[in-house]
Amino acid sequence: MKNILLPTDFSENSWNAIRYILELYKAEACTFIILNTYTPVIPNNRFMASSLQPGVIDAGSRESSLRGLQEILDRINKNYKNRNHSFKTLSSFNLLVDEVKNIIDTESIDLVVTGTKGASGFDEVFLGSNTVRIIKAVRNCPVLTIPREFRYVLPQEIVFATDFKRYYSASELSPLMELAKSFKATIRIVYVQNEIKALSEIQQFNLSMLRKYFADIDHYVHTVSERNSVSKTLDIFADELDIHLLAMLNYQHSYMERMTREPVVKHLAFHTQVPLLVIPELGMNVPVYASKIKEFQAVK
Repeated sequence: MKNILLPTDFSENSWNAIRYILELYKAEACTFIILNTYTPVIPNNRFMASSLQPGVIDAGSRESSLRGLQEILDRINKNYKNRNHSFKTLSSFNLLVDEVKNIIDTESIDLVVTGTKGASGFDEVFLGSNTVRIIKAVRNCPVLTIPREFRYVLPQEIVFATDFKRYYSASELSPLMELAKSFKATIRIVYVQNEIKALSEIQQFNLSMLRKYFADIDHYVHTVSERNSVSKTLDIFADELDIHLLAMLNYQHSYMERMTREPVVKHLAFHTQVPLLVIPELGMNVPVYASKIKEFQAVK
């Protein structure tokens, strides 16, 4: 049984994410928690604001939140009724990121799924500010983002983007391997190279470990030259090979961290045309890593 968290602001972006994940896991038993957070809108006029009672404001916001959640449930029951799926709704007077982190811990969440706006001009900053905040704040659960215009397709081509500079544990990669095995997908390991040079010994070792993890999964390794930015490069690669899902680990100096820090103009080149799976790091067992490198060097 999977526990999946679905934050929503009642937009079509978030509905598209819900629709995608219901299709993706239609054959699997899942409990979905649909979350809406709200805070009251305080008028700019301080005299008007002082005349309003906080309880009245909260009641109105909560009523709108509850009504929106019920409308989503009605929409699901009408279009996606499934005996494998059960649903909970949660309306919370809280900041979105804080509530997401709380629910991950209290409800043993396996996956957070959010919608993104896609490219709509300079008002669009990378994935959307709320999604980026969630990705940066959540360190113990994968986050799957679904672009507004993306329509469900079975994910049979998955890109895993890496620079091979970090050792990945099998437990960190389990969300990716589970997806690939469930849908008999091919994993394409993509190394974005900003200068032509051979892989270091550490990079070769980390690549060899990835090959071991993916031994029973169809996988290929691609080295591509960086075009303007990592995000632009991956966007082009995904388009050319008809990729259905992009996956990255989020850790210090990772592609994911670099992409969330790239200038806005560069962000606009990356429209998240395909779903993006962001996997948090779980920490590295340094003694085990050191011993594995020694074994690798001995074999060489």
